[in-house]
Amino acid sequence: MRGDDFDQALVLQGRIAAFVRAFGLHQPDRTPCGTPVPASEAHAVSELDRDGPLTQGELGKRLRLEKSTVSRMVNQLIGRGWVRRADRAGDARLVWLELTADGSRAAGELAVARAARFTALLRNIPAEKRPQVIEALTTLVEAAGQPTPLEVNETARG
Repeated sequence: MRGDDFDQALVLQGRIAAFVRAFGLHQPDRTPCGTPVPASEAHAVSELDRDGPLTQGELGKRLRLEKSTVSRMVNQLIGRGWVRRADRAGDARLVWLELTADGSRAAGELAVARAARFTALLRNIPAEKRPQVIEALTTLVEAAGQPTPLEVNETARG
């Protein structure tokens, strides 16, 4: 890595770490909106609320989580009474996850808290800079979705 790239990578790392802390993403037992629910569970409930029943595999893909992590999370959500497993006609091999009435209520409460947090965040960004911030985040998400050089090398060897 060239010196300039390395220096910029360190600055980017520092800015992302600062954002993670300022936004509360480093707190595993609560959402950045302050709700006492792990962020992964909040994301799962949001996906199920938006798109209806999903298979556990599809939920894991959407959340970019390993099977074992999704399995533990689903068990937590079932324990909360927010999710239930259900069969669907046509394919007995697949188990679908769907929100319960309590899960739908929780999804609504999480959505309200999320909207309030993002509205407050947006108000703290000058109006003329908002499009730039959104574009920068879009670029960052796209870049983060690309395989790292290490992953590319492992794929080439494998």
